[in-house]
Amino acid sequence: MLCVAGKLANKACLSTTANKSGQATDRATFISTGGNPGERFARVKPTTFQTGGWKFRCAIVLTLVALIGRADESWQTNYAAFGKLLVGSFSTAPFPHPARAEGRTRDGKNYSAAEHYSDSTVALFIPKDFRTTDEVDFVIHFHGWNNTVAGTLEQFNLVRQFCDSGKNAILIVPEGPHNAPDSFGGKLEDTNGFKVFMTEAMEKLRASGALENSERRPPQIGNVILSGHSGGYHVMAGIVDRGGVPIKEAWLFDALYGNTDNFVAWQKRARGRMMNIYTDHGGTKDESETLMASYKTNGVSFVSLEETNRATQDLAKSKIVFIHTDLTHNEVIFRRGEFAQFLQTSCLNDK
Repeated sequence: MLCVAGKLANKACLSTTANKSGQATDRATFISTGGNPGERFARVKPTTFQTGGWKFRCAIVLTLVALIGRADESWQTNYAAFGKLLVGSFSTAPFPHPARAEGRTRDGKNYSAAEHYSDSTVALFIPKDFRTTDEVDFVIHFHGWNNTVAGTLEQFNLVRQFCDSGKNAILIVPEGPHNAPDSFGGKLEDTNGFKVFMTEAMEKLRASGALENSERRPPQIGNVILSGHSGGYHVMAGIVDRGGVPIKEAWLFDALYGNTDNFVAWQKRARGRMMNIYTDHGGTKDESETLMASYKTNGVSFVSLEETNRATQDLAKSKIVFIHTDLTHNEVIFRRGEFAQFLQTSCLNDK
C-alpha cells in the first residue's frame, strides 16, 4: 500500500514479511500524522510480544502518540506545495535480499539484516502540473552510504530541484542499504530486477490515481534516467548491464568508484548520455581521469568542464560529460543546483 502525503490522514501502512528462516518480521512503516500541506509521517516500529505460544505484533498507540510531533525531519518538508509524494513498500525493492540475509560486517562492525537490509521503502514524487501522456518518463535516484530515502530527499533538496527543472517526469527514490556503509543494490542488481521494479512502480502509480489518462491507452514507461550519489554507482552499473529496461542517461554524482566498464559499454551500445561530476577528495578523481585518458586514446569524443567556469548549456554539448568541481563530496548534488541543471539539459520533456 502507498501512503499519499497530503491525502491519507491518520492511516497506518503496515506490512509483514518472512525472513530467511521463515519467521515473520515487520518492517517499520510510515503513518500520516495529519496537518496541512506538508503532512508529517512518523516511523512506527511494530512491537512483538508473546502470549500462549503465539506472537502478536502491533503498533502500540502510546508509542505512536509519542512519535507524533517529532517525526523524522526529512518528512516534514512541505512536499505537498510542490506536488504529490507517495511513500510505500515495494515487493521488488532492493531489500530484503538473500545476499544480505545475515547482514554484513565491515571494519569489525556488524550491520544486521533487520536494521539495515529489510527496509523496502520507495518514494515516488509527482510534480504539480504533471501531464500524463502515452509514455511516462522517470528519474530514479540512488542514495549513497549511511543514508536513507528520507535523508536523501531532505539533505539534497531533490524535490525542490526536480520541480525547478520544469520537467514532466516522476522521481523515484528507493531505499538502499539503510544507514549502512554498503554499495550493494540488492534485487535491483539481479538480472531483470530493475524491469520488475519499474513494472511495480507503474502498477502502484496507476492504482493511486496519479496516472489519469482515461481517454488514451494505459501509459507505458518512457525515458528512464538513472542518478546516483557516491555508493549509488554500484546498483546503477548493474542496471545498465542487466536491468532489462533501456536507460537513456546515467548521472554520477561523485560516484565513479568502479564498474566503469559497465558504464562505458552501456554508453557505447545505447548512445546514452553519461554525466560524471567528481571532486578532488571524494575518491573518484583517479577513476574519472583514467577514463578520460582512455577515451582520448581511443578517439572517443567527450567534454571536460570546470564546474565553476561553465554555463548550464555546456552540459548539453556532448553525450559524455566530465565535470571537475571544488565542492565537497556531499555538496555535488545540491550546492549549485547540479541535479536541477542535469535535469534541465536532459532528454526529458518540459511540463
